[in-house]
Order: sequence, then C-alpha cells, then structure tokens
Amino acid sequence: MLFAASFTLAAANPELDHARDTQDRAALERLEAQAATDAQKQSSDAQAQYRAALASSYLAEIAIEVGDKARARSAAESGIQAGQRAVALNAQFAEFHRLLGTLCGQAVSSNPLSVLKYGRCAQEEINKAIELDPKSALNYVGRGVGNYYLPPAMGGGVDLAIKDFQKAVGLDAKLAEAHLWLGIALRKAGRNADARAELQKASDLAPSRVWAKQQLAKTPAQ
Repeated sequence: MLFAASFTLAAANPELDHARDTQDRAALERLEAQAATDAQKQSSDAQAQYRAALASSYLAEIAIEVGDKARARSAAESGIQAGQRAVALNAQFAEFHRLLGTLCGQAVSSNPLSVLKYGRCAQEEINKAIELDPKSALNYVGRGVGNYYLPPAMGGGVDLAIKDFQKAVGLDAKLAEAHLWLGIALRKAGRNADARAELQKASDLAPSRVWAKQQLAKTPAQ
C-alpha cells in the first residue's frame, strides 16, 4: 500500500518536500539520515521522531515509485520505529497515527508477505487518525490508498477508494495528493477522462511532482 505523506509539520523543511516531488533519491537518503540522527539525540521530542518517520516515508514512497522494493521496505521499517516513538510520546495527535499507518502500509506494499506483521497496523492507525481528526483530508487519502490496494473480498476496493479520495478533495480542494490518487483510482475504474482531469489538477497544484506527471502521461484520453 502506497500512502502519500505530506503535512504542515514538514513545511519547516521544504527541501524534503522538493526531494520527494522530484524523486531525488540521493537527497532523500541524506535527509533521512540527518533526521534519524536528530531523532536519536532528541529521543523525548515527538516532533523529532515524526520528522524522522516522515523522511523515511518519503524515501519509501519514492523507492516504490521507481520499483526498488528492497529499499522501500528498509526505509518503511526504519520509519515505523520512529513513528511508534512519536505515537508513544503523543497518542492524541492524529497526524502521528496517520504517518505510522502510512509507513506500515508502505512496508506491506514493498513486501506483501509482511501483511500479517504490518497489515493491522496500517488499518488501525489510519482509522485512529480519522477518529481523532475527521476533518483532515490527508487522513482520507491514507484510508483511500489502503482501500485502493485492498481487494473487495477483504473489505476494500476501488469504489471505496474513490469515495475516500472524493471526501479528501471535498475537505481540501487544493491538496494535490487527493487529486492525484482520485485520478489513479478513477483510471482503475475505467473512467479515463475523469482520471485525466484529476491528474491534470494534481500536476497544476504540484508542478514539480514528477510522479503526478508520470501518471497523467500514462492515462488514456478516453
């Protein structure tokens, strides 16, 4: 399960967002190592743990996008440790739960055999995030990606994913990730024209996001 991860706490480090958007793996490797070092030095600082987890999640995301599942798995598992520490330090902050769920989902996406180890974490942490903050668009993007990859027989499916992404767009129409994933889900549902419209919107909102442009390019006009 590939979960998008972007949040206001990351705004303090625009370099991290830029590296993710441009698929600059070398920069992400460096930023992840730096954040991990800072988190070790500030073991009781929840936001330091969050920043380390976020850097790992971005690296896992890009590794998944380029097909390097081994690196994605190692980055996700490293981030899970930091994410768990963040949640332990502040269990009432919805974003910490969303990111931990995202990382668990990325671990499963990069290694389906780990579903027994991380699958419940992915679902429970995203649901907890929505419970704590039902007005966060990113929380619904996270749940939507989970539903996108989860077969209908297991309680997921593209129709549920589309509803989650539409909910996210309704909460924040300027969130590129919501339009990006809505476009991907609509394409899977065979609604190519609608998918291209959403992917174009994602590209317009995040012009440096390489993956959005790649998804737009591979989507048929009809």
